[in-house]
Amino acid sequence: MPTDEDAIARALELARAAAAHGDVPIGCVVLRAGQEIAAAGNERELRQDPTAHAEILALRRAAEALGSWRLEGCTVVVTLEPCAMCAGAIVLARPDRVVFGAADPKAGFAGSLGDLLRDPRLNHAPEVTGGVLAGACGEVLRAFFRDRRVSD
Repeated sequence: MPTDEDAIARALELARAAAAHGDVPIGCVVLRAGQEIAAAGNERELRQDPTAHAEILALRRAAEALGSWRLEGCTVVVTLEPCAMCAGAIVLARPDRVVFGAADPKAGFAGSLGDLLRDPRLNHAPEVTGGVLAGACGEVLRAFFRDRRVSD
């Protein structure tokens, strides 16, 4: 069984690949029984699609792989705390767990700006673990934006 750190390390690979095509470096993997069933990096720039966040793409691929939109028994692992859109999609997909790396104080909805993932008014609340390899996840983002400022 991979550890949360192993899963975040895999998501970091996807984040770096997203940066290579000009997208904000965020990666997401979906695991079931310790096996990767879906993975994605951000593709907003690549697709010119505001909904092409890593989490949304990975959730779609996981649902396709399982033949069901219900991702019960799954863990969603992402390098950055999910935004409101992604947190909402995660709740609707019903995974058992969410693991994230860096907190996002400006847009995070797993405890920073809000906490959609654990809102008791909703019909599903996955277990949430944050801060896994947060330094490495944050550094990938800082380097991306630092490089963009230098090249502008």
